[in-house]
Amino acid sequence: MNLYDVPAPAKLNLFLHVVGRRADGYHLLQTVFRFIDLADTLHFTARADGRIERDQPLAGVDPEQDLTVRAARALQAATGTRQGATIALEKRIPMGGGLGGGSSDAASTLIALNRLWGTGLSRAELMRLALPLGADVPVFVFGQSAFAEGVGEALSAVPLPSRAYLVAQPDASVPTPVVFSDPDLTRDTKLITIADFLASPYFHRGQPSRGYFGRNDLEPVVYRRFPEVSRAARWLSGTGRASENQEKDRGLDVRMSGSGACLFAEFDSIEKAILAQREIAATMRVAGSASTSQATQESPPRFRLLQACPGLTEHPLRHWIAS
Repeated sequence: MNLYDVPAPAKLNLFLHVVGRRADGYHLLQTVFRFIDLADTLHFTARADGRIERDQPLAGVDPEQDLTVRAARALQAATGTRQGATIALEKRIPMGGGLGGGSSDAASTLIALNRLWGTGLSRAELMRLALPLGADVPVFVFGQSAFAEGVGEALSAVPLPSRAYLVAQPDASVPTPVVFSDPDLTRDTKLITIADFLASPYFHRGQPSRGYFGRNDLEPVVYRRFPEVSRAARWLSGTGRASENQEKDRGLDVRMSGSGACLFAEFDSIEKAILAQREIAATMRVAGSASTSQATQESPPRFRLLQACPGLTEHPLRHWIAS
């Protein structure tokens, strides 16, 4: 038996507060994770020799540090299975974008191989295997939109309103360790509760209120250290149209996901997200055809990704695991 076309969806951090730091250097966070319909795709071919191999190495990643390989070996070690797999990966989620692509790939590997090998681990058992692979990996195994605390592993399901997103990655990749090691990073944001989040204007039905809940404490550091991310956020905030009902001189309400570099804007329908994507693409084409000797602060930045996608109510593999 083999498994093909296994999805590994991206996530957004709707807000991200850094509320402290442990003695071992790990940061304590509060955030809400939401899955979106932008996904890598994995394929798993069973092997009887127990070997774990990638069909093609991921560019720039040591094969021994590849999260899909590490996840497969962790499942082998935990269950004692002698089965192996060849893993193929079609990458769509940008690396260094704050969308959790590597973490999602690792989680989908755990879920898929647990099914392929018949190892029968529960969700809780898979989540315990997931945490050493990375702080974001457990939420993808958890399988629901979640309010997260600790280093990101203490998860509580949270209902989210139906929303769509325009996700943009400027021409930059942001290494997460660089951001968390910055001495100017805010590390003492006041603790909140799930009740605070659920009582916020974010949950008003109809048109999303302008302004998200809380903030992303990593934004100031990323914007200072990676100017292209800051410029892209300013340009999108002053150019795109968030909805038909907003004033015509107002642009998108932009927030950064995770440690960046990806930015997102929220809409109450996928149609409006697609419209904004088309308008921005048209603006960039017009600007690109203009005769200019050099890029100006007002000229469009370069984007590696500009994608409208709906938010997901749950992970597409959630029901592959016995809870």
